[in-house]
Amino acid sequence: MTAAAGRPPEQDEEDVVATLTDSGEFDGRGGRVSWQAWLPDGTVRAVVVLVHGVAEHAGRYAHVAEHLVSHGFAVFAPDHIGHGKSGGRRANVESLDGAADNVATVLDLAGSRYPGVPRFLVAHSLGSLITLHLATRAPLDVAGIAVSAPPLLFHGGSALQRRLAPMLSKLIPNIGIVQLDSAEISRDPEVVAAYDADPLVFRGKLPIRTGAEMLATSELVVRRLDQLTVPTLVLHGEGDVMADPASADLIERWAASQDLTVIRYPGLYHEVFNEPEQEKVLGDLTGWLENHLAGQ
Repeated sequence: MTAAAGRPPEQDEEDVVATLTDSGEFDGRGGRVSWQAWLPDGTVRAVVVLVHGVAEHAGRYAHVAEHLVSHGFAVFAPDHIGHGKSGGRRANVESLDGAADNVATVLDLAGSRYPGVPRFLVAHSLGSLITLHLATRAPLDVAGIAVSAPPLLFHGGSALQRRLAPMLSKLIPNIGIVQLDSAEISRDPEVVAAYDADPLVFRGKLPIRTGAEMLATSELVVRRLDQLTVPTLVLHGEGDVMADPASADLIERWAASQDLTVIRYPGLYHEVFNEPEQEKVLGDLTGWLENHLAGQ
């Protein structure tokens, strides 16, 4: 077997083993942050920090991590505050600015483990919003970011409810306001069943604090897309009813990055990494990452 393009011969895909070999926690903004890592058995070509979505946890991305590890990437993934094994009230992310700080901490942690190799952020949904916030609030030292289903447009609620959201999120932050429909995450019934049965997935109504933070941060990110300058990949299913696919249009129109790729998938639902076409999506992601290693 020949080595894949751009990969040293010793990193042939069948020779790289994906194992969950490290984990830890730290005192982050908002509380204790838990993280885990999948590491290649061999030379690490780059570091990827996976940033998960709302009401779920990093462990749901094990298959994504294993795919990336097979290409020589070391993968680190934190659980947001209020999610997975991290501290906090369930599904209450507390602060997206704080969540961005916590992702940056994991990025630095991963970089310190593997100094001198390129670093990437790969994110989904809420994680994409956090990543875009991080990439537009100040210069970000990464080789690129890949965001899946970025939620930059919200259509629910009246104008009055939107104005009251910040105040209510401070007064009654844990009151549930939105119930997610698991049938909307994927067209694969096995994915939906596993999601519903996962004890680390929050299945109640999302707290108003999380909703208010997402709304405010999405508006902020849209206003400063002209500060998105890092190489960026956007992946969005056109059948997504949880995060408006027009969010990809906004990024395509207003982002300042001279290295921007937007891939739309006809018919795919919200979790493009968990759709029946996931091999195509993961191939697109890996191909983009591989291309951005060449210039490092």
